[in-house]
Amino acid sequence: MKFLSLKLLESIHKCSTRRSPFLNVLTPLIAPTTHTMGCSTSKVEVSRSTSKDEDYVEGVVCQDSDIAENEMKSFELGEGRVLLVRQKGKLSAIGAKCTHYGAPLAAGALSDGRVRCQWHGACFNILTGDIEDFPGMDSLPCYQVTVENNSVKVRAKRSELETNKRVKSMTKRNPHESQHIVVIGGGPSGAVCVETLRQEGFSGRITLVCKENCLPYDRVLVSKAMDFDLSKAQFRTEQFYKDNGIEVLKGVEATGVNTTQKSVNLSNGNVLNYDKLYVATGMKANKVAIPGADLQNVVILRNYDDSKATNALIREDLKVVVLGSSFVALEAAAYCVEKGVKNVTIIARGSVPFKPFLGEVVGGAFKSFFEEKGVKFISNSGLSKCLDDGTGKVTKVELKDGSTLEADLVIMGVGSSCLTDFLKGSGIELRPDGTIEVNEFLQSNNSDVYIGGDIAYAPVWSHHDQKAAIGHYPLAHYHGKIAALNILGKGKKLQAVPYFWTKLFGKSLRYAGHGKFDDVVYIGDVNKFKFVAFYLDGDEVVAASSVGWDPVVSQFAEVLALGKTLHRKDVQNDDKFTWTKLLQST
Repeated sequence: MKFLSLKLLESIHKCSTRRSPFLNVLTPLIAPTTHTMGCSTSKVEVSRSTSKDEDYVEGVVCQDSDIAENEMKSFELGEGRVLLVRQKGKLSAIGAKCTHYGAPLAAGALSDGRVRCQWHGACFNILTGDIEDFPGMDSLPCYQVTVENNSVKVRAKRSELETNKRVKSMTKRNPHESQHIVVIGGGPSGAVCVETLRQEGFSGRITLVCKENCLPYDRVLVSKAMDFDLSKAQFRTEQFYKDNGIEVLKGVEATGVNTTQKSVNLSNGNVLNYDKLYVATGMKANKVAIPGADLQNVVILRNYDDSKATNALIREDLKVVVLGSSFVALEAAAYCVEKGVKNVTIIARGSVPFKPFLGEVVGGAFKSFFEEKGVKFISNSGLSKCLDDGTGKVTKVELKDGSTLEADLVIMGVGSSCLTDFLKGSGIELRPDGTIEVNEFLQSNNSDVYIGGDIAYAPVWSHHDQKAAIGHYPLAHYHGKIAALNILGKGKKLQAVPYFWTKLFGKSLRYAGHGKFDDVVYIGDVNKFKFVAFYLDGDEVVAASSVGWDPVVSQFAEVLALGKTLHRKDVQNDDKFTWTKLLQST
C-alpha cells in the first residue's frame, strides 16, 4: 500500500465549488503589485461581503510603499489584524499573532520564507501561514492580498480574523484502508504526529495511546501554573479526534512491544497490531532515593494530577522545601511565592541554578533575584532524609550536613528518567540511560519503528548533526511532525534547532541552540535582566540566551535554521548584531 497525499485533489475540488482557503493561499503568489511611492494610510476602509457560506472582510490596509523588502508590519482589518510581509518582491498577508500564546508576530524574527515567534520560537510560512516549527498546534490564516493604484487591499474570512488560527485540512478515515499506525505517548509529540498523518493524506487507521486519562495538553503548565484548567489546556476536543477518525485510548499504558509480530500490548489487556509505530513516551520525574521520599506531601511535578494535587496543598503558612535547581524546581518555587507562601527554601547541589546551561553569571543573577523575592537558597547541599510527623506526612527534612529544616511540602525537581522500560526485549535497542538512538529520519534500529521527543537520541542539525537527547517542549512537537512525514515515506530529514523558555517572577528567559561551552560573551546588563548571552565552544557560538531583548534569540535560532554559524568575531565587534543581516532574503 502506498501512502498518497489527497490534499491537492481535495483543494482543487473545493476551489471548483466555492471560494476556499486554498485560493487565499495562492492569491499572494499571483496578485499583481505595483511599487510606487505613497503615504501611510491610518484609516482603513472596510467592506463586508457575504458569500454563500462565508462572511468576508475586505479593505485597504496601507500603501504599497509602506512595506519595504524584508519587512513585516501589522495592520488593522475590520475587528482584527493582519500581518503583511514583503519578501523576494512578493507581498503576502497572514495572521498577526502567534497561534501558541498570541505574541504579535510583527515583533518576531523574519527569515527566509518564514517568521519565528519571539516568545517561544514557533515558526510560520509567510506565504501559506502553515506552522513549520513549534510549539502550538495551529497554522495561521492566509489572506488574499492585492495591490491596486498603490493601495494594498486584503480580503479575509471574518471567522479567521477573529480566531487568528487555522487547522490544516485533514483526510477522512477510509474504513476500507487496512493500514494501521500506532502512536504511543499522549504528549505534544504524539499529538502533532497523529494530526500530521491526516494532514498529509493518510486515510488508514490511527491509534493514539495516552497513559494519562485525558487528551494531550499543554504540559509546560504543570510547573509554571499549577492551577491551570485542564479542559482549556487540552490541544483538541474529543469531537475533533472523532471527526478526524483518530482513535484515542485514554488512561491506557503500553506495557510491551513485539517488533517481530508488530504488536503493542496494553495495560487494559488488549493488543494492537501495527504497520508503523511511533514511540514518544517522554520522561518520568524522579524522586531522590532517600528515606522518607514516599511520605505524603513529598511530591514531583510531571503531569496534571501531580500539579493538581500539589496546588491543593499550597497555603500562605506552608513551609516549602524545593530540592533541585532545575527549571521545574525554580518555576515551582516561584509559583509558591506568587501564591502567597512566605517560607520557601531551595536546596541546590551546585552554587547557582542553571549553571550547566546558562553559565554562572546568569545563574547567579537568578539566584539573587529569587533571594530578593524572599526565597532562601542552601547551595552545595542536598537531602539525606525526609522525616515523618507520625501520621505519614513529612514534617522535616535532614540535609547532608545533618542540619534539619521544617517542611510541610517537599517538591523534588531533580531530573527525570526515560519511560522506555516497556521496550526491553522488544527488539528496539535501548541505550544505557534508556534513550533510543535514531537516524536523521527518527527511525530506530527497526525501520518500522520511529522514536521522538525526550527519549530520542537524535541528530541535532543545528549542532553539526551531533546526537543528543534533548527534553525541550517545542522539539517534541517537531519530532512528531518529522516522524509522521517519514512514516508516510516523505524522506524528511531532521533540521532541529532546540529552543526553550521559562518565566520566573515576570522575567522571561529565551534560549536557542545546543552544545557545551567554554566561554560566554555578554551584551547588556545581566543583573538588570536586560541582556543577551552568547555561548561559545572555542570560536563557534553554539547557543544564545536573553532576557528583555526580544527577538534576538529567535533571530539566532533562524540563523542556525538556515544552516549558518556565528563565530566570536560576529558577537564581539563594535556592532554586535550585524549578524542579523544573515536573515535577509535575497
